Amino acid sequence: MVNVHEGVGSLVVLAFLLLVILNLVTLFTRKSFGFRRIVAYIGAALLLIQYILGFVLLGKDYHITPAHYIIALLAIITVGLEHGYANQRPTDRDRALMRTVANVATLILVVVAYAIGMANA
Repeated sequence: MVNVHEGVGSLVVLAFLLLVILNLVTLFTRKSFGFRRIVAYIGAALLLIQYILGFVLLGKDYHITPAHYIIALLAIITVGLEHGYANQRPTDRDRALMRTVANVATLILVVVAYAIGMANA
């Protein structure tokens, strides 16, 4: 189960890295990617699966530092900002800017959580 959690964690990091790249390209070139929203939902779904796996591991008495899951849970806020707040911005540029900020914050959080998890594996 730990190996699955690590594997999904890698996919989460890759999904949010891809989102940061797509949003930066959109922000600076104004080129829009129709599949960006699909990637965003896949990233959010992978994060949800990761949370479920993490809670199962905690329920099976697998021990990890609290910083790992506290930092990981903070990503709920940044993903919510991307999917909720950013999409309500009035212009394409404002939406791209807010998505980029939210995705960079999410990427930082999931990379830190991933690094803590791998250090304790």
